[in-house]
Amino acid sequence: MYHITDGTTISEDTTFNHDERNLREQRTAPHYHDTNRITTGPRVVHSDGVSSVHSGGSDSGSSSSNTSDTFSEQQPIVVIVDHSTRNKLAMDDTKKVLLKVGFDFLILCCVGFPILIFFLVGDPFKRGFFCDDESLMHPFHDSTVTNWMLYIIGIALPVIVIIITELFRARTKKSTETLSLKVWNTDIPFWVVQAYKSIGMFGFGAAVSQLLTDVGKYTIGRLRPHFIDVCRPRMPDGTTCTDAINQGRYITDFVCTSEKSSARMLKEMRLSFPSGHSSFSMYTLIFCAIFLQARMNWRGSKLLKHFFQFLLILLAWYTCLSRISDYKHHWSDVLAGGVLGATVALVVSNFCTDLFSAARKRTMTASTLPQTRYELSPNHTHGNGN
Repeated sequence: MYHITDGTTISEDTTFNHDERNLREQRTAPHYHDTNRITTGPRVVHSDGVSSVHSGGSDSGSSSSNTSDTFSEQQPIVVIVDHSTRNKLAMDDTKKVLLKVGFDFLILCCVGFPILIFFLVGDPFKRGFFCDDESLMHPFHDSTVTNWMLYIIGIALPVIVIIITELFRARTKKSTETLSLKVWNTDIPFWVVQAYKSIGMFGFGAAVSQLLTDVGKYTIGRLRPHFIDVCRPRMPDGTTCTDAINQGRYITDFVCTSEKSSARMLKEMRLSFPSGHSSFSMYTLIFCAIFLQARMNWRGSKLLKHFFQFLLILLAWYTCLSRISDYKHHWSDVLAGGVLGATVALVVSNFCTDLFSAARKRTMTASTLPQTRYELSPNHTHGNGN
């Protein structure tokens, strides 16, 4: 028969709970009845690396080193971090984040600065024309999709979609990923970090797409369909395109005489290929559609995500078509711009971001699992048979 501290009598067949079993194991341990046992307090480890043991008294005047080592392994360790060390640890994340954001901003400036140079002082290639070229005789029209509309559709809309998607994803799905990120003593949620990564790569791809477009515009210098109406060219001999002498001639020496055209319009009339509206809208909206494919995980309706993707592609498609109907671009300009923007979106989303990294890991894991009964058998060998 055995007795425990509450006075209850038990036998060998009595069912023990977790605490009673631990008590019995401790009492039957070899060192439990050691007469040389020393009771020690918790070990305190300071932030400077110095450790100390607070003694709570002893049962005898002497103790062996073996007994002391045995009990020191079971002492709780209390780490004391002073105020200066705590602030240093907190500032480590702040410094790291600031360096990362600053470096990302520097890279974006390196890509975006040439775009600004093209816009301010860029001089397109001076291409000639034929006076009887009917593709250059279309009237001038204002844009159906203006610049401010393009910026709202191509920049504000994808950014809002990315933020809302990451926010709802964080609330509806319990992620196993942990993040210990603190900036100026403020915890940064994981969805904010994910949104920053996606928006950063989105902005980088937009700058790359626009730079490639500007390089094509200023290198080719193709005239827009409304060139004759905007320029009203006059040759050095005083003749115009209405004179029969200029029919069939390739003219490179001329001046524009239209009074309704500004200096910016006279520069833009040479920037037809490729279409900037087409490349920009295709990149931004296709990237947004790919982002929804990778990150939107709401299971309420399987068609909702694809409906949003269809609306995004529809906006990009309409923007491209409006450039032709407004006589801003030739159809080949729109085609080239659309292909350029879509290609950049596919490359950036698949190879520059981590949108599909989890799917790739699952695919690689699934490919290594046995698929047939033969592969499950112990006699099956992998690789070269070794």
